[in-house]
Amino acid sequence: MSVAAPALLEQQVHSLYSHHHGWLHGWLRKKLGCTHRAADLAHDIFLRLLAREEPVAIDQPRAFLTTVAQRVLANHWRREQIERAYLDALALVPAALSPSPEERAILLETLVEIDRLLAGLPAQVKRAFLLAQLDGMSQAGIAAELGISISTVKRHLVRAGAQCYFGLTLD
Repeated sequence: MSVAAPALLEQQVHSLYSHHHGWLHGWLRKKLGCTHRAADLAHDIFLRLLAREEPVAIDQPRAFLTTVAQRVLANHWRREQIERAYLDALALVPAALSPSPEERAILLETLVEIDRLLAGLPAQVKRAFLLAQLDGMSQAGIAAELGISISTVKRHLVRAGAQCYFGLTLD
């Protein structure tokens, strides 16, 4: 990164914020139906822009912000979906075995990270990986559960493992 890049990036984000924050907040508020969540996500968007390595050429600032906002919204909704499923599962656990608030937060973050790592994989590949990693099932057990061959289970586990551990996509 050049020496001037951070200053240029800060200037660019400041300009975007000054001229378009109100519009972005309104756009998000319409999508979310909540001014507070819209403010939080608008804040996250500008933080994401400040975290960039280099400034970018922006010809249409609102189109650019809309694209970034749509990605942030997708992540937000995905996280909400995971959290809802986690809380539903947690409701089935006896109160005496329920994790502390700190453990809940850590578990939720872990689930969100697992989801991010497995994103883009076919459902059956994800399922095989989760059965192996979370449930400790054998390859034969996974094959029986999913109605597939053991060699297919092995391929699925290699594919999911490569994506999780190395960020590789094996097609």
